[in-house]
Amino acid sequence: MAKTVTRADLVEALARRANMQRTDANRLLTRMLEMMQDALVDGDTVKLSRFGNFNVRAKRQRIGRNPKTGEEVPITPRRVVTFRPSQMMRDFVEKGGRGRAKS
Repeated sequence: MAKTVTRADLVEALARRANMQRTDANRLLTRMLEMMQDALVDGDTVKLSRFGNFNVRAKRQRIGRNPKTGEEVPITPRRVVTFRPSQMMRDFVEKGGRGRAKS
């Protein structure tokens, strides 16, 4: 069964691989995520080389349907975050991560 990688897992791996304290690793990860969030809120694209791109997409208002009642309901316009993996990431996942040691 696939495991869910949590924020705590990322902090632990970062601390171990970079030989730093967990508190420092947590601060670093938090700041990186905040910078990504700020960029997305501003409508910028977050491009991580060899990983993928995060974009914000504006969705228009549309009519949806309540599945229980069948009633038509307007869905308000909103902004959504999308992720498009790089070709390198797609190839890496398709091959099961072969070619790089896991820690």
